[in-house]
Amino acid sequence: MSSHSHDPAEKIGVMLCGHGSRSEAAVAEFAVLAEKLPGYLPPEWEVDYGYLEFANPVIRKGLDNLRDAGCTRILAVPGMLFAAMHAKNDIPSVLNAYAAENGLKVDYGRELGVDPRMVRAASARIEEAVAAADAAHGAVARHDTCLVVIGRGASDPDANSNVSKVARLLWEGMGFGWCEVGYSGVTFPLVEPALEHAARLGYKRVIVFPYFLFTGILIDRIYGFADMVAAAHPGTQWVKAGYLNDHPDVLATFAERVTEILGGDTAMNCAMCKYRTQVLGFEAEVGMAQESHHHHVEGQGAAAPGSNVAECQLCDSFCTGACRLDAGSHHHHDGDHHHDHHHGHGHDHDHGEHHHHPHSHDHGHDHSHDHGHHHHPAYPHADHPLGPESVRKHLKDDA
Repeated sequence: MSSHSHDPAEKIGVMLCGHGSRSEAAVAEFAVLAEKLPGYLPPEWEVDYGYLEFANPVIRKGLDNLRDAGCTRILAVPGMLFAAMHAKNDIPSVLNAYAAENGLKVDYGRELGVDPRMVRAASARIEEAVAAADAAHGAVARHDTCLVVIGRGASDPDANSNVSKVARLLWEGMGFGWCEVGYSGVTFPLVEPALEHAARLGYKRVIVFPYFLFTGILIDRIYGFADMVAAAHPGTQWVKAGYLNDHPDVLATFAERVTEILGGDTAMNCAMCKYRTQVLGFEAEVGMAQESHHHHVEGQGAAAPGSNVAECQLCDSFCTGACRLDAGSHHHHDGDHHHDHHHGHGHDHDHGEHHHHPHSHDHGHDHSHDHGHHHHPAYPHADHPLGPESVRKHLKDDA
């Protein structure tokens, strides 16, 4: 834990920057986490929060509240598990602009990342599900159990690989017979093919664990496909574990991400960043210019495009992600919403230990947003049969 060394004349404010969701339940859960965080920080620090998109309050409102409370230095952290586009591009864009406009010192910390406490929080949710299943159906040996860890999925292979690392730590730490990894969108394998593969392995029990912070459209998708695959494979016992939510170890990790900023430890994991180095399969994306997109849906909440699954012409009871197959023809209710382009951050900066002003992921981006909203190269494996194409069979006949 970093020491709380700072200028005593400074009044510290803490800004928890969430992604935001079309799901009111997800927004409410994030707000609860933000309300509990002060209990893990020095009592004299002010704490506020805001969302990048879809929900209110927006990040700028939280920053306004901290400034109005007399804060002279803001310690901001992304409320996200791993560092991909939103944590690297969009949130720093908001913070940089606000700091410049208001003459306020804003330091930006790192994502939760792969951390022993996060793994403990994940194991606790899995243990809760195992205990409930044992009580309801009788105990099943760990060696007869397959764990399936489902992550968010991104166009960033480094972020995707972190899900696999967490899964391995859980698998090896808890002693399950086997472990599979899947993703809710963008990459492969998606939820359904990952679960179908697990079903064919012949284990007595399959535990489906979403490595997510909060509920929302993507949690509905994971559980929806779990129910669908379970119905097709009744000989296997299917267990749906809960997501992380406000587990105490999650809150403790957030608190350290804040306090470590004072010691200069704010570097995100950039060693395998596809915008900084030639990552296998993504070589063409090195050095791509930053383009933020949050402004298109900032604060829209339930009014955001495609927020109502019931109105979708492609899906029935839950969002399958089918709208991603033809982004030009259908509206989007998907958590991988239609602004989820594969934009890079140029990464021609030092990601190092001295972030005395807003985080340096600002590469001359024009905050007036009068630019063309161009698209960077598509995800190179978009046609993978276990990726988004795997949901094509769920398209309605009249779609």
